[in-house]
Amino acid sequence: MELKEEELKGLGADFVFGFVQAMDGERDPRNLLLAFQIARNILHRGYELGSFTEELFEVTSCYFPIDFSPPPNDPHGITQQELILALRAVLTGTVCFAEFLLPLVIEKLDSDIQSAKLDSLQTLAACASMYGYRELKEFLPGLWSSLRREVFQTASEKVESAGLSSLRAITSCLSRSILSSDGDDALRVFLDLIIQDCRHHLCEPDLKLVWPSAKLLQAAASASYRASHIIAGAVIPQLMEQYNNQTQARGETLPVLTCSSCDLIVPMLRDNGQEAVHTSSQHVVRQRCMTALAAVSCHPTLVQQTAPVLLQVLSSSHTGNCSGLFSTDDIIAACRSLQQIAEQVQYAEETGCFFHDVIIPHLLGLTVQAGLQCDSECHCSWVTVHSSFHLCFKRLFRMEVPVSNCCVSLLRLAALTASRVVSLFLDGDTVFLPGNNLPLQPQLGSQLVCLLMACVCSMPKSVEIPQVDRLLSELEELSCTSTHPFSFTLAAKCFAGLINKRSAGQALDLVLERTIKRITSELDCMSSSLRTQALTLLLWVAKALLIRYHPLATTLTDKIFSLLMDPELAPLAADGFSLLMSDSVDVLNRACHADFRIMYRQRFFTENSAKLVEGFNSAEKEMKSGYLKALSHIVNNLPRQVQLTELQCCRKSLSCPDQAVQLSTLSCLHPVLLDPPASPALAPQLDGLIFRLLGLTTSPAMKVRIATLRCLHALARFPDHMILPFRARVLRALATPLDDHKLSVPQQGNPGVSAQGLLSPYIKQ
Repeated sequence: MELKEEELKGLGADFVFGFVQAMDGERDPRNLLLAFQIARNILHRGYELGSFTEELFEVTSCYFPIDFSPPPNDPHGITQQELILALRAVLTGTVCFAEFLLPLVIEKLDSDIQSAKLDSLQTLAACASMYGYRELKEFLPGLWSSLRREVFQTASEKVESAGLSSLRAITSCLSRSILSSDGDDALRVFLDLIIQDCRHHLCEPDLKLVWPSAKLLQAAASASYRASHIIAGAVIPQLMEQYNNQTQARGETLPVLTCSSCDLIVPMLRDNGQEAVHTSSQHVVRQRCMTALAAVSCHPTLVQQTAPVLLQVLSSSHTGNCSGLFSTDDIIAACRSLQQIAEQVQYAEETGCFFHDVIIPHLLGLTVQAGLQCDSECHCSWVTVHSSFHLCFKRLFRMEVPVSNCCVSLLRLAALTASRVVSLFLDGDTVFLPGNNLPLQPQLGSQLVCLLMACVCSMPKSVEIPQVDRLLSELEELSCTSTHPFSFTLAAKCFAGLINKRSAGQALDLVLERTIKRITSELDCMSSSLRTQALTLLLWVAKALLIRYHPLATTLTDKIFSLLMDPELAPLAADGFSLLMSDSVDVLNRACHADFRIMYRQRFFTENSAKLVEGFNSAEKEMKSGYLKALSHIVNNLPRQVQLTELQCCRKSLSCPDQAVQLSTLSCLHPVLLDPPASPALAPQLDGLIFRLLGLTTSPAMKVRIATLRCLHALARFPDHMILPFRARVLRALATPLDDHKLSVPQQGNPGVSAQGLLSPYIKQ
């Protein structure tokens, strides 16, 4: 056949007839291997079968399934598996055999011999991957009946697994069929058979056939994206209803519900990630699947199934094989899903162990990979990846060591994890990472500061951070010398988080003395290129000390006040007061077990408002805006009751030409004006306030104009006797913004801020 193929093909069907006659009755395994190879060549190389298709099938299929035991000391080494695979290649070699092979498979599945069942199911899976709906259509009911019986009744895990694989292959085949307007949906018709026979078993109290039914549904759902949609839509609502209505059965129903839900969602996630067409809708579906996985992951045993799927998405985003499949939003969605799992999962020791032993090392390993790829092709920005991973880490570490019910084992695990992360940051120790063969480049330590902060700054005080003095020294160095804003900011935050929790004493005093000296030296050197870094560290250390009422907090805040006169750093210093007064989401908060005093804002304002006023009065005109911006940030973060007493400060801030100050002040003022108790406190200042607001209605910044109109609308809620004296002035002033060609201005935000809604309170009788 290799040398005279054209001559053999020239014989037509006679050659096939001759081969059938020659092979008939052959029993020698050596000759059978050769005969199966010849038959495979006849099918694959385009030989004419003519009217001998059935004869060729009969002469080969008579050996199916193969039952062969090689004799002892067989010199030829022919195995049963070799014969099985060779024959299977023939039987599945052409769709012309479908009408003969499928009835034969159904027949052999009735055999009592396990090896015959297994061979038949594997052959069915192989041929189904090649056939189309036309070949399978006639035999689908019989095939489903046989597969259902094998999964329901078999005692062999191999037979069950082969049956599920065959069902998956058939469903995948039907999923590829082309839908026609005048024909039935082949996939839906077949799935209706499966759903009809399996769904009612999910509600049986004794759960006798629940797991086999769930496995069949899961196998079919995992075949394709469309199949998973159909089955999930039919099964999940029923499971949810059963769970909600039958309280006594929840203990039995929950594993079925959650496992079934996850196994139906996972194929949607995986298949959607492998689609050839990568549209925005595909990314949306994948993200919804990840959200759904997180939503059902409320039981510790289930988390061990769902979390690895999300880790697989993150891992795939770093491989060349999945280039372009996973967007930045996909990675963020996976991280947030992991975070949601950590927030909602039922607390148990096994959960903590799983997070520390599996999830956290994997995330660290993925972060190292992301850092190594940041100079080459990476599938999303380095900053976004690390920021997203941090969302997971900060919640994972908080969940592992809850303050109210710490257990010794989890505290020990937390300390071990902290030790590993610190060693990774300081020494590049990757032994504990999955695969642990990741090369660590020198600059990678600065990139890992994000995860270092998530770990060490989320630990309670009872967990001792190893090598803390060396760690503080490295963080100080990184925050003062790095030129990467992401790195030096996170280093400063991590440094501050550790300082805040460190016990008072000589060790803390020495660290603060060294750090303050270095910060002051950098800030006082006007030619230094690292002044921004020093200011960032100053702000975060000041906040760390301020919220715990440390005596040195006053020294640091006075330094910040002095920088409001600095021509280069004044804007940053003014914005720094927002950092000092607002809540931080990732460090220095109660969730991170920070040393936090709730009244620190009021105390800070009381102690420093006079300094701001004095500095404002003595500052040159071009530097006054910095003081007003700082004041605006401080007042904006005060409690409502305190804000009411400081409305005069807000009114002064509105005169600042800085649009950021104006917008911040208006944002602070609006909720105060909506509060009914505000009217008596505002009465003496209403004239000046309305004057300032009307002046801002013509501001060149649209956001300022919108915020101003909202405040005017809020003022219209005041009692009539308070606002009627200003009616004429307000109506005249509002003519300009109402004629604004940007029609969105008077209608943005609150629906009431429209021409009619804004004017009607002022023109009422």
